[in-house]
Amino acid sequence: MVVVMSPGATEEEVAHVVERVESVGGEAFVSKGVVRTIIGLVGDVDSFHHLNLRTLPGVADVHRISDPYKLVSRQHHTERSTVWVGPDTHQVPIGPETFTLIAGPCAVESVEQTMEAARMAASAGATLLRGGAFKPRTSPYAFQGLGVRGLEILAAAGRATGLPVVTEIVDARDVDVVAEHADMLQVGTRNMANFGLLQAVGGAGKPVLLKRGMTATIEEWLMAAEYIAQRGNLDVVLCERGIRSFDSTTRNTLDISAVPIVQSTSHLPVIVDPSHAAGRKDLVVPLSRAAIAVGADGVIVDVHPDPENALCDGPQALLGNDLRELASAVRRLPPQVGRQDAATAVRTT
Repeated sequence: MVVVMSPGATEEEVAHVVERVESVGGEAFVSKGVVRTIIGLVGDVDSFHHLNLRTLPGVADVHRISDPYKLVSRQHHTERSTVWVGPDTHQVPIGPETFTLIAGPCAVESVEQTMEAARMAASAGATLLRGGAFKPRTSPYAFQGLGVRGLEILAAAGRATGLPVVTEIVDARDVDVVAEHADMLQVGTRNMANFGLLQAVGGAGKPVLLKRGMTATIEEWLMAAEYIAQRGNLDVVLCERGIRSFDSTTRNTLDISAVPIVQSTSHLPVIVDPSHAAGRKDLVVPLSRAAIAVGADGVIVDVHPDPENALCDGPQALLGNDLRELASAVRRLPPQVGRQDAATAVRTT
């Protein structure tokens, strides 16, 4: 079961619901979003019914959810959510009313490379800067990232260009240091089923970008999001980044159908990563157009000032004419499907 609190519910009213649930041997998991608080209940449903939770102060509704992912399901949250990323002075939306471009280098390599990539991203219309300081690579001999120094470089580039920062976290022990430098924490495809990491980022107090595992079903992907939500964080953005298939023509196979399927099942925003799906820069713009057409809430792409010498994923990084073509697509096409540029909806104080 799920208890949906009213938008103006107080901490005392939330605590009272939790106390009532625990009084009959149940467990209550409180998850807070931008607009309202949701409490997931675990235990004997009949006992919960006898509590008459709907009558308690601050309670808007109570739902019995059949989906195994109760907090991220649309069964109790019929309107799709918007996640706001960035400090209070500059918050960027990712949600159903806007289209958000996230761009930057796959890996932070140096101050100069990161700053130039950040400027390229901003000039293309990006409202969020991505970059990897910790890089989980298939080969242990491949570039693993600059670590904390990379976080510092990325954060500085974000401040210089006015773009909030998204970066990947690969170890639960690094949550505090990554959260100190980043505005949004990314869980990559290789860690989608790392449940300890999911729980750790769920309690970090920052929005989370959750990429689909390369062999994960949609239900497994949503259950991973549920791990984050159960730890109190409903500010989760899902990212379809391609799944492994029998065909080696592209790096992965972009499951474009996953976007509307997930949007019909979950209230969380869904974006697409055409760079890692294709692994080829010539396919990034066509796949971005497809993402816009199918209703994605944004795309996340790789840009690099010198792709041929990139330490990570150079063949899929955009530069020059390719980046200008992407900028044109994300400027012209979203209004055709009822979306506004996320830059026009940024909240500032």
